[in-house]
Amino acid sequence: MDTHDVRFGELAGPLVHGARFFDWELISTQVITEAFGHAFEDIVDAGGIPYAPVVAATTVYRYPRFRDTVTVETTPISVGESSVELCYEMADGDGDRLATARLTHVTIAPDGGADPLPEETRNRFQEALEDTAPEVGPRGADDDGDWPSFSASFDVRGPHIEGSELAYFEEYPRFADVALERFIESAETNLETMSEDCKPFRLRDWRWEFVSPVQYESTLTIESDVRCVTEDTLRIKHQFKSDGRVSIEGVSEYGSFDESGNPISFTPQMRALFSDE
Repeated sequence: MDTHDVRFGELAGPLVHGARFFDWELISTQVITEAFGHAFEDIVDAGGIPYAPVVAATTVYRYPRFRDTVTVETTPISVGESSVELCYEMADGDGDRLATARLTHVTIAPDGGADPLPEETRNRFQEALEDTAPEVGPRGADDDGDWPSFSASFDVRGPHIEGSELAYFEEYPRFADVALERFIESAETNLETMSEDCKPFRLRDWRWEFVSPVQYESTLTIESDVRCVTEDTLRIKHQFKSDGRVSIEGVSEYGSFDESGNPISFTPQMRALFSDE
């Protein structure tokens, strides 16, 4: 994805919403796979689910804002018979890094199994392989403290789905954010007031495993178990359950960012929402 200017609708306040990183990753996947002869639209026409994420890990260094230009360099770092792992390096117009991600993708065949990569596409991936293995995703550790848990449920409707009529990749972090905001509101805390000089509780590091698709018209329940709160990190274990079955699970670490998009520390008031300090 080259020279994408941040637009008004991508913002949540002065910074883009964390879900945009998910969207940019999938857009970049579509670009590289089409260039390698395996177009998303052809897969959908054949009844498949194109390049579904199996494991997704990302680290955000700075949140883009208005007047930022985002580029995504996508590089294959591993390829198998039916899977490919891609590295995504996101940078701003000055070449400074915004985020790094690693995603493993598999195309799901109409029968639900993994669809082998076309030989030409697999060869193109092989030729483009680079020997790189950036460390991305959560960096903290669980704490044995008495941390809260909370959950929220959502009906998956038309605005939440994509071309295969499954819940879209970008919607999951949005649902998780709404669940977190509801919990904060339950503590009779005004998030807007707390966010006057900063943007707290933004996704910063995550690693999610995708177990099964989330179907249209299903009910998605997000179970959130807080595992640690420090000056810089809110660590949550997430389970996304579709009609009672685990569809996604992983760890998400949230941070606080200033209005330029740079990471800063949580205030004591923010940390106190999740502990008795």
